[in-house]
Amino acid sequence: MKEKLQHIQEEAAKRIQEANSLDKLNEVRVAFLGKKGELTAVLKGMKDVAPEDRPKVGQWVNEVRAELEGLLEETKAKLEAEALEKKLREEVIDVTLPAKKMEIGHRHPNTIALEEVERIFIGMGYEVVEGPEVEYDLYNFEKLNIPEGHPAKDEQDTFYVNKNIVLRTQTSPVQARVMEEGKLPIRMIAPGRVFRSDEVDATHSPSFHQIEGLVIDKHITFADLKGTLEEFAKELFGPETKTKFRPHHFPFTEPSAEVDVSCFKCGGKGCRFCKGSGWIEILGCGMVHPHVLEMCGIDPEEYTGFAFGVGLERIALLKYEIDDMRLLYENDTRFLRQF
Repeated sequence: MKEKLQHIQEEAAKRIQEANSLDKLNEVRVAFLGKKGELTAVLKGMKDVAPEDRPKVGQWVNEVRAELEGLLEETKAKLEAEALEKKLREEVIDVTLPAKKMEIGHRHPNTIALEEVERIFIGMGYEVVEGPEVEYDLYNFEKLNIPEGHPAKDEQDTFYVNKNIVLRTQTSPVQARVMEEGKLPIRMIAPGRVFRSDEVDATHSPSFHQIEGLVIDKHITFADLKGTLEEFAKELFGPETKTKFRPHHFPFTEPSAEVDVSCFKCGGKGCRFCKGSGWIEILGCGMVHPHVLEMCGIDPEEYTGFAFGVGLERIALLKYEIDDMRLLYENDTRFLRQF
């Protein structure tokens, strides 16, 4: 038995010395000291040893175990030190190199303009409402007094998913959906992305953003519309801003108007920015057509209202004096850092 233990000790010591990695060293530990290891097998065979010899054999086994465990720990410490030295040698950090600069982004010009518009109207008691970008023809056109065959459908160059579903051409469908709910009075703005089959140039894009507003209540008049938009223009472009309403036509409002603001660059005197006119067109508006109210379940004899719509990109272009709409979408950091 003593010779067997001596052979196990010599074989284990040899394999420990040959181990050149921690994984191989662990394999040796398991092979000799594990639950199914050679030294453990000797202990399990003690039942075959004469009772008077068992204490002596147990002592030999423990001595061999202690010797091997010490050798294993010593070799483990040596291999760990070598691995650490190699890692430090391979992963040298040059502390003289410049650090990586963490760039912190900020809001896009469109987002800045949108938050400003929302702030103004929320301050007037309006709520912000959103709706689906993929819309039924019913809400995008019919409930806005644009039936099948109406020329306005051709003017908007709509993207059709199928005969009844479109990519919305304005955010007015959100207004129709809110009116259908019948929770009156209504004071809301509906910002969002809209889609039209336009060629990309300095002032057009097939995907852009609109902000449309709606007020429905008793005794609402055109004077309320004018007062609201005048206050909006002064908050957005400055307290000296003046507004001008020009007669226009929209299928869903009657009467309708285009709204101009005095040029905030020259104060209305005429300059290159306003093309010498002193005025800049910003939005369209009007009193909600009685037929639109009827189709949305609102009695036009009891309730009236007004609506308006403005392009978000147009506000951003004017506010920051940008001359090409495409700059807003190109993600050029040299341009975006200016805001």
